[in-house]
Amino acid sequence: MIHERHFSPDQANALIDWVESRIVAIREARDRLADPAAHGALAEAGPTNGGGKPGRAVGEAFLELRGRLVELQEAGIVLRDLDRGLVDFPALRDRREVYLCWELGEDRVGFWHELDTGFAGRHPLD
Repeated sequence: MIHERHFSPDQANALIDWVESRIVAIREARDRLADPAAHGALAEAGPTNGGGKPGRAVGEAFLELRGRLVELQEAGIVLRDLDRGLVDFPALRDRREVYLCWELGEDRVGFWHELDTGFAGRHPLD
């Protein structure tokens, strides 16, 4: 087994709102990290005061991003694609390890795939 924790479809579905809020927070933090204006201000201010307010904004965005990623990891959930909001929940199916697959915008976890097939190998749970 690759994963220590496994989810049933009901357990994964119960976490959808929580997972969605983490994805949104990670995206927002990523966008703040990539903000050209913040980086320009940081580059200008850095030599004289360590970055000041722009440096703090970038640092806070980094900590937010890291914290939300760690939350997902500690919960045993695998973030596959941040832009798509694609996550996998490790699960057991017929006594073998698989992934329950969910993408942002879907109302429930309705698909699964083998460990090595990814999104393209999704099958309906029903």
